[in-house]
Amino acid sequence: MHDTEALDERPSKSSRKRAAHAAQALGERLIALKESDLVRLPLPESLLDAVREARRIKARGGLSRQKQYIGKLMRDLDTAAIEDALETLR
Repeated sequence: MHDTEALDERPSKSSRKRAAHAAQALGERLIALKESDLVRLPLPESLLDAVREARRIKARGGLSRQKQYIGKLMRDLDTAAIEDALETLR
């Protein structure tokens, strides 16, 4: 028998995929920023290093994997705070 309460608390696969794509899209916006703007954002060092590494990668496949990695790092962060900081930069 399944514990339906535990299943109801977990997000659906579709919602997890939407969140992953949103985090990756936010990561792409970070990659496009100038370095002076990037350092003003409240980002952990590991994410900053990953964004800087993505800027150096020229191979399409490698860049795609790096963007996925950035998205993975961002899943554990408060992306709303990062998005708010990006809006204030505009």
